[in-house]
Amino acid sequence: MPQMIFVNLPVKDVAKSTAFYEAIGCTKDPRFSNEVASAMQLSDEIVFMILSEDFFKTFTPKPIADAHATTEVLICLSRDSREAVDAIVDAAAAAGGEADVGPKQDMGFMYGRTFADPDGHIFEPMFMDMEAAMAAHPEGPAHEPA
Repeated sequence: MPQMIFVNLPVKDVAKSTAFYEAIGCTKDPRFSNEVASAMQLSDEIVFMILSEDFFKTFTPKPIADAHATTEVLICLSRDSREAVDAIVDAAAAAGGEADVGPKQDMGFMYGRTFADPDGHIFEPMFMDMEAAMAAHPEGPAHEPA
């Protein structure tokens, strides 16, 4: 069984957030969804758990970050093409999110953009052409001397 990741995100309005995540390509899993939570499946391995702020608070003693004011996490999502990067950002904007909250990145072999969901959580969809990346950097990632 492949390892999965469940990203728990506090939201102000579960129904509104559920509609947003459906618009960017997620599927709601009704087995793990109710009025305070929606399990939004992006792939076989990635699920966003959309939790009302009150329900989210039951899992942590720490205050919930206001993602509009502070960054608690950046969620990078690989896409199959540059067009797929643009498509998910466009879908996010059309569904009530904000497109390009960070600068576009185009390094030739890698292309990325950003969007924020209605609660301010930042996503970074990106496409990497692995053949072009290996040709540009055959020695692997650059390392700073210790």
